[in-house]
Amino acid sequence: METHTPKIAVFPGSFDPITVGHESIINRALPLFDKIIIVVAANADKKSTFPIEKRLHWIWEAVKENPKIEVTSYEHLTVDFCKEVGAKYILRGLRTSADFEFERSIGQTNKMLNSEIETVFMLTLPEHSFINSSVVRDVFKHKGDIAPFIPKSISHEF
Repeated sequence: METHTPKIAVFPGSFDPITVGHESIINRALPLFDKIIIVVAANADKKSTFPIEKRLHWIWEAVKENPKIEVTSYEHLTVDFCKEVGAKYILRGLRTSADFEFERSIGQTNKMLNSEIETVFMLTLPEHSFINSSVVRDVFKHKGDIAPFIPKSISHEF
């Protein structure tokens, strides 16, 4: 009898904060994978607006209803994390052609580092193409309403 190797994807990012665009990518990718592990990159070189504990909490609040999703953080190469958890896929969302160029170079680097891992790109929905964490942070810093840009499950926390 043939055993099924679970299709595990890692969705890495800073998620500073998680947006409705991230949430959409996650939900639309769920049918493709047996498990999605959302990993918050703990990047010491990148100044985050929100502490990693808050970002992990907000992601968990947005996805906790789905048993196929795990949420964690890491501090090393994504391909090394993938190897640790048995993931063969890295999930990335694309909003623009600039995103594609940036993500392509990272995907090709990851492929050189570990040829067994595939990067899977998903296009954002048109209504989310302008939303990114930087824009949300800017609106937040200027005391604007970020509710339309973040998952409904966490909007009460802002």
